[in-house]
Amino acid sequence: MNQRSWLGFAVVAILFVSMSLAAEAVEPFNGKNLDGWKYCADPEKSQWTVGTAAVDPANPRNLKVTPGGNEMVNAGAHGVDIYSEATFGDATIELEVMVPQGSNSGIYVMGVYEIQVLDSFGRTKLGMGDMGAIYSMSVPRVNASLEPGKWQKYVIEYRAPKFDAGGKKTANGQVVKVTLNGTLIHENVELANCTPGGVSGKEAAEGPIMFQGNHGQVAYRNIRITPRAAGR
Repeated sequence: MNQRSWLGFAVVAILFVSMSLAAEAVEPFNGKNLDGWKYCADPEKSQWTVGTAAVDPANPRNLKVTPGGNEMVNAGAHGVDIYSEATFGDATIELEVMVPQGSNSGIYVMGVYEIQVLDSFGRTKLGMGDMGAIYSMSVPRVNASLEPGKWQKYVIEYRAPKFDAGGKKTANGQVVKVTLNGTLIHENVELANCTPGGVSGKEAAEGPIMFQGNHGQVAYRNIRITPRAAGR
C-alpha cells in the first residue's frame, strides 16, 4: 500500500471512530403527549399537560395554557413530579424553561441532583434556592435569569457517578458545566450525594431526567439529551 493509500485509510478510520463515539441526541418529550413519562406520586394529582404556555396578563403569577402547542406544562402549583422512562449516564441536557412571577420548580439530573428553577430575576444576592443553583451544593456564579414569562435556556453537562461490580461507588458524579442563557454559572462541581427530593433518593450509574411539579407552575420545551461515551 502506498503512502497516499495509507493516508486515506487513516482518515477513514479516524472518521469511523469519531462517528462511533458520537451519540445522537434523545428527545424524551415528543411534543404531543406525555407518553414515555411517569409520575412520582398519584397520577390523579398531576397538573402536567401539553400545550402553549404564557403568563396570564391579568395575573403575572399564573401561567395560562392553550391547547395545541408542543410545550410540557405544569399548570398547577401543587401537582406531582414527573420523570422520563428513558435513563442516561454521562450526558448533556439542553432545554428551555419558563416560569411565571414567583414560581419555583427544579430539573433533577439523573433524577437525583437538582438544578434549581426559580423566578430570580433582578436579585443581586443569590442563594442555594435561586435559579441555577445546584440545590444544597453550589450557588451560581452570577444571576443570568431573565424576567418571568421569558423562555430561558439551560445547557447542563454532567458525568454520572461510577460503581464497581459490587455496587460500591468508586467516583462521585460531577457537573462539568452549566450555562444559563449563554452565561457560565457552574464549572466542575462534584456531586457528593443526592439533593433532597428526586425519584429514588439513591445514586446510580444511570437515571432519568425529572421535573419538579409540586412547588409551582412551569413550562419546558426543546428538551434534548445527548449521551456521551464513558471516559469522554
